[in-house]
Amino acid sequence: MSAEPFKLTRIPTLKTADDFRRHVASLHVELPCEDAIASGSDSPLAQSVPGVTINGKTIANRWAIQPMEGWDATTTGAVTDEVRRRWQRFGESGASLIYGGEAMAVRPDGRANPNQLIINDENKTGLAELRDILLRAHKDRFGSADHVIIGFQLTHSGRFCRPHDKKRLEPRIAYRHPILDKKFGIASDDCVLSDSDVEQLIERYIRAARIAADVGADFVDIKHRHGYLLHKFLGAHTRSGKYGGSFENRTRILREIVSGIRASGNTIELGVRLSAFDFVPFRPDPARSQPGKLGPGIPEDFTHCLPYRYAFGVNEQNPVEYDLSEPLQFMDLCHELGVKILNLSGGSPYYNPHIQRPAAYPPSDGYQPAHDPLIDVARQIDVVRQFKARARSGIAIIGTAYSYLQEYLPHVAQYVVRHGWTDMIGLGRMTLAYPGILSDAVARGALNNKIICRTFSDCTTAPRNGLISGCYPLDKYYSAKPEFQKLKAIKKAAGV
Repeated sequence: MSAEPFKLTRIPTLKTADDFRRHVASLHVELPCEDAIASGSDSPLAQSVPGVTINGKTIANRWAIQPMEGWDATTTGAVTDEVRRRWQRFGESGASLIYGGEAMAVRPDGRANPNQLIINDENKTGLAELRDILLRAHKDRFGSADHVIIGFQLTHSGRFCRPHDKKRLEPRIAYRHPILDKKFGIASDDCVLSDSDVEQLIERYIRAARIAADVGADFVDIKHRHGYLLHKFLGAHTRSGKYGGSFENRTRILREIVSGIRASGNTIELGVRLSAFDFVPFRPDPARSQPGKLGPGIPEDFTHCLPYRYAFGVNEQNPVEYDLSEPLQFMDLCHELGVKILNLSGGSPYYNPHIQRPAAYPPSDGYQPAHDPLIDVARQIDVVRQFKARARSGIAIIGTAYSYLQEYLPHVAQYVVRHGWTDMIGLGRMTLAYPGILSDAVARGALNNKIICRTFSDCTTAPRNGLISGCYPLDKYYSAKPEFQKLKAIKKAAGV
């Protein structure tokens, strides 16, 4: 990386598609952009997804709402008004596919926050209510909800569990990690899950899938991404026993969850959200950090742990490069297991957020971008393109990391769908402020620029500091809350 800071070109300063293309060309990456936003039946985003049905339903358009927890449930994991409002807005997005809705912990100790939803028998009524709110909101706005497909994301947060105190980690991990253990204060094997612990956890996933089916979800997502527990098991090369070492062992949890769901008589459909690649952890460059000002991100020193056998989808000899050989093999396994949707991301928001969620502004525990975030957007789009080229029929591929494109999100999304680089576009945090961004694009051929996400990262900084998550800059519901003033003070102190 260059020792000199780069000057970020803000997306809103690029006034035309030609301006955007010229800027992308200067970065020497491939990020195609169509000239204008297509509308109506001319838009590839308005087309259904061929060859895949979920619970007997066709996916009626080409964008999905990603799972986003607001960390605003009750301490027993039940729904609140903030959760209800978010699910209503998911319904108003116009997306046919609600991919996961919200990350739901399969047991209380697996929460990343004491106010995360828990999918258990006690909370069934509230989860059914969320489904009904979403369907009603979609029908009220678009006339019918017949093609709305709702999934529940099942998760355990692993290394990032905070089930009792927002400021205290209570990690449960797959294996010891020479960099992350130091970063997050793990000094012994006490929090490493035994094989028996894993077997008990698998039973909780199976029970959670039954609850999802009972309350009317169309599918469950078995979450393998962003450094959470099942993702880390994919990288458990150094773990002994039946859940570590070989590829067969490292994917055993998914196979046993699926076989258990089916053995129970549950026919609910399946999706997997996967971090298709990872890099080593990053940190702010201390040489370019100042009091109250984070430096740009640089990799942690990894020279003492080569070959790097502590991640999934990484070049072991140079772990700031990806290696897709095993991730593509994992996609083949998903197909064999009957998984209908593979939703692809990369990296982790906790230790290399620029890989996972390219942004102009860092979260309070992050770092400044070291290069134009469009480089990171292009990387994810290219990885998804490679998966799509290898995918067999019967599995839909969803790509992510589109938020940073801002005004040009529809232009790029149209191209990649039209040319078969992906089946669907996954939209996450930007829909907190503007849930209908792509329904507006398809209906009007234009966007409301005043509520486009500018990647301020407040939706991440807030929960990192014990506040509820939401779009504080653009959503008046959150900017009117007293937490907004607390958030501003936190950001100022952190230098973001």
